[in-house]
Amino acid sequence: MDSQQNTFRNYRLSAIMLILIGWSGLFTVIYFSLPFVWARWGFFVFMIMALTGTALPVVYFLHRRFPTEPLAESNVIVRQALWVGVYGATLAWLQLGRLVSLYVILGLAGGLIAAEYFIRIREKANRRLPVFTDDDSP
Repeated sequence: MDSQQNTFRNYRLSAIMLILIGWSGLFTVIYFSLPFVWARWGFFVFMIMALTGTALPVVYFLHRRFPTEPLAESNVIVRQALWVGVYGATLAWLQLGRLVSLYVILGLAGGLIAAEYFIRIREKANRRLPVFTDDDSP
């Protein structure tokens, strides 16, 4: 997808739907259910949706403000917003067992950033450059 076609209009509907479903689902689970197994699973699913939808415009803005070479495609923007949702839900899950400390927060963030960094390196390595020939014959 070209950078000309990669506008926020492409992400608007999915961001709005993720935000509405995620935050309203979180509200419903927190205020109207008891902490049984399925309610907890619902909490984590809705939390991933809410944080991903909220992070999607921010990630898009950061890619527009600080472009990389090659430009980030839509799958990269969605994947990075999903990392935010997974990070937040994982920290909430670890908080249930009282396992969250500053080192866990920073270590988990560092691990996810490193994973995204290596994925981006792999994507750049798989990119094929155009082949030019030096033939002057018609």
